[in-house]
Amino acid sequence: MGKKSAQVICTEIANGKCHDFRLYKESGVKIYESIKVLTDTGYLGMNKFHTNTTMPKKRSKTHPLTPEDKQKNREISSLRVLNEHVIGRLKRFKILADKYRNRRKRFGLRFNLIAGVYNYEL
Repeated sequence: MGKKSAQVICTEIANGKCHDFRLYKESGVKIYESIKVLTDTGYLGMNKFHTNTTMPKKRSKTHPLTPEDKQKNREISSLRVLNEHVIGRLKRFKILADKYRNRRKRFGLRFNLIAGVYNYEL
């Protein structure tokens, strides 16, 4: 997603259940190092693939977050909310929100068409 334009730039799909980070690794998509990537905590290890990555810090039972960590997580989430809004708008088309019951072969085509319609509406 382009930050300033809020456009969907690149999509990737997988058959069945597949974790987002695994899908990213297997897709072979390369991101320029000058681009800052904002991810959620599901992408732990993304720093190995892209050094300009920012993600919130996780807490554990033994290591609670400091007030500075909480403030930094709030700043990151305020930037990431734009991504979540785009995902929510795409889910209104129901192809992502519900179980897809048509031919799997055409799912990628239909999703790209929906992303194109969304970009056109902007």
